[in-house]
Amino acid sequence: MQEPQLYEYAVIRLVPRVEREEFLNVGVVLYIASRKVLAVKFHLDAKRLEAFSNTVNIAEIHQYLESFERICKGGEGSGPIGALPLAQRFRWLTATRSTVVQLSKVHTGFCSDPEKTLSHLYAQFVS
Repeated sequence: MQEPQLYEYAVIRLVPRVEREEFLNVGVVLYIASRKVLAVKFHLDAKRLEAFSNTVNIAEIHQYLESFERICKGGEGSGPIGALPLAQRFRWLTATRSTVVQLSKVHTGFCSDPEKTLSHLYAQFVS
């Protein structure tokens, strides 16, 4: 069994009307420096989002979230942010912003299996 490693994560939130500060959790970003892991898991439930706000452009939000995924993976098609080292990409993704897609504060924990941890966090905060 592998030794538990420190991880950091943030919850991705959809904030349709920033001035109201109401949000809906739609995903999670996970970073494990020691394992060189930066991953994201998200899901947009169209019916749930439309019930939450009828002003949300779901296709546009999905594009934003897909860009998070490209940045996490890095490489071709991920733009200048995707070319940065993992730590800088994670910090960029989790930076405070006042847009429709925001992230929670960064939280920490220990894990032995990054995939299981990402799935667990997703189930805990999004599903």
